[in-house]
Amino acid sequence: MVKAGNKAMVPQLRFLEFQHGEDWTTVKLGAVATISTEKVGNNICVPMSITSGVGLVSQEDKFGRVIAGDSYKSYLLLKPNDFAYNKSATKEFPEGFLTLYSGTELAAVPNSIFTCFRINGASPNTRFLNYQFSDNLHGRWLRKFIQVGARAHGSLSISDGDLMALPIPVPAGTTSVAEQQKIADCLTSLDELITAQERKVEALKTYKRSLMQQLFPREGETLPRNRFPEFQGAPEWQTKPLGELVQLQSGFAFSSIFFSDSGQKLVTPKNFTKTGFGNFESSTSKYTKEEVPEKYQCRPGDLLVLLTDLTPTCALLGQPLEVTEADGNLLLNQRVVKIEPISTRVDKRFLKQFLLSDSYRKVIVGTATGTTVKHSSNKVLEGMEFVFPQVEEQLCIAICLSSLDAQIFAEYKTIETIKIHKAGLVQQLFPSQGVA
Repeated sequence: MVKAGNKAMVPQLRFLEFQHGEDWTTVKLGAVATISTEKVGNNICVPMSITSGVGLVSQEDKFGRVIAGDSYKSYLLLKPNDFAYNKSATKEFPEGFLTLYSGTELAAVPNSIFTCFRINGASPNTRFLNYQFSDNLHGRWLRKFIQVGARAHGSLSISDGDLMALPIPVPAGTTSVAEQQKIADCLTSLDELITAQERKVEALKTYKRSLMQQLFPREGETLPRNRFPEFQGAPEWQTKPLGELVQLQSGFAFSSIFFSDSGQKLVTPKNFTKTGFGNFESSTSKYTKEEVPEKYQCRPGDLLVLLTDLTPTCALLGQPLEVTEADGNLLLNQRVVKIEPISTRVDKRFLKQFLLSDSYRKVIVGTATGTTVKHSSNKVLEGMEFVFPQVEEQLCIAICLSSLDAQIFAEYKTIETIKIHKAGLVQQLFPSQGVA
């Protein structure tokens, strides 16, 4: 960290009214904050958990139930605008995740893995400070205090003293609070824009799901509620086991010793997302030079599904299961299944929409087995009842639903663009920090 007085700290960007203000300085967290050790006791609180990169969420929202149990009264009490530091290592935040509680009700977090604190006065502004924590300000400071072996069971042995010694960059001078507020308001406006865009995406997804319920027959039926006008008098839909119409190919167990930075790209579970769209960017890619049989090759547009890591929550919330299309010539890794029509009676685009439907989701999740991680199987998929119309009607349905997919994807990419813009602003609105 840059020490105050030794080197001027000035961000790359400052708002016009603060461009001639004093340089930034640092204050120790312990000088402006107080550790909170108050327990829940007899208070009525919302038990919270934490999701790295997202923040505090209620246990009911995250797990589908409250998991506090008998230890609830010993939880740490969280009041609005308190901070909570989770001392659990994650891939994104290996030094633990620290975030602001922005709710309005009393909340609670487990005392075993959390340290909570609150800011004593008007500076630093809590939202201003939270944006620095979201950029891992605390992690860059705390990593030097983490001892070898301190990650046992995912929990870090970070002392409250080390946390409270964290230097916090703040503007100096009489306009400090005003500049902090301006920065927080700017970044908050982007957060609000992201939230509005996310609601738009969810509204489109809800509309598509409702439309699919009209365009696909209900369970046990062979006619949908709505058909396109040109198919009003067409025959009823046919019913066949899916395995009679498609071919399934499970992936190959590639050896990690052959993974490299180049070679042939693999499609792995990491390339699937809960958004319903694949992610084949370099950050999620693996490569290998291992030679494999032709059957494990994927071509652009091949349909890919995951039959692992299934939860009832997917079915209850209507979330899409992992279905995507290969974006190029890929190798099929284990736990990924390629599904190809082998009958001219099935259009691949219609098949994809079926794999995104409620009926598919219900069967796959409902038959999944396993304790910690739920799995389905190729056998279940092959035995699934597949109801389908003539190819011409399949095409109309697929084109209609695919156009909605394209709109949803475009709106989703807008969210990603705003997030990238926000991350760039965070880097420029706060001084560059080194490690002390």
